[in-house]
Amino acid sequence: LSAARGIALRSLCTSTGSASFGFRDVAENEKGTLVKGVFASVASRYDVMNDLMSGGLHRIWKDVFVSDLDPQPGMQVLDVAGGTGDIAFRVINAMRRADRRSVSNPPVMVCDVSQEMLDVGRSRARTKGLDSSQVAFFKGDAEHLPVESDSVDAYVISFGMRNVTTPELALNEAVRVLKPGGRFMMLEFAQVDNPFIEQIYERYSFDIVPAIGQLVASDRSAYQYLVESIRRFPGQSKFRQMMADAGLQNVTSTDYTFGVVACYSGFK
Repeated sequence: LSAARGIALRSLCTSTGSASFGFRDVAENEKGTLVKGVFASVASRYDVMNDLMSGGLHRIWKDVFVSDLDPQPGMQVLDVAGGTGDIAFRVINAMRRADRRSVSNPPVMVCDVSQEMLDVGRSRARTKGLDSSQVAFFKGDAEHLPVESDSVDAYVISFGMRNVTTPELALNEAVRVLKPGGRFMMLEFAQVDNPFIEQIYERYSFDIVPAIGQLVASDRSAYQYLVESIRRFPGQSKFRQMMADAGLQNVTSTDYTFGVVACYSGFK
């Protein structure tokens, strides 16, 4: 069934031939190049921009996300679109806290399509004294992961799915690489559930965030895309259905900060 689903999805994608890039519709084979360009431009200032854009809340969201994952010693974790290592480093720290006997753990695998983001992650890992036995960075596309089937205990993706050309294919790949019983977890911007908060959030997103991008990263257009990509991404209910359609079970989502972001979970 998984193979048939993948063939059907690829057939569907070929027939439509377009993908969203912010508020623009672009050729499907063009989006990947455009996304790579965005992250090549912002990689060196990405974490600073996240702090400014979220008021530091992204750090709390990621802490809660990894706490909910509850990584245990010996788990094989794959962090997709995790180039700067933010989630991977938290996973490593959580494993260390869970078992102080220094049990040998497989390296957390970090896959990203952007070489520039991976370079930032490797540099941060060296600063933290982490080597390839603890965290392994490699380049790869979420829709075609260079990872063996049935090989990981947890697949995590944080603020990356909306940049994927065809999320259905990425979900199909997540199911493929997960071991039976393995867990899919995603942290992603979502739909705000409070009208008053939504109005403030909308104004902040479109008036303030691109201006911050210009000031801090000298790239207004990249952050304009990031804001627009949030608005084009499926809401919580629709994405839960997409997860179920991909074959994930016990699918749930939990809103953080009035639904500004949501944590999604499902099992193979």
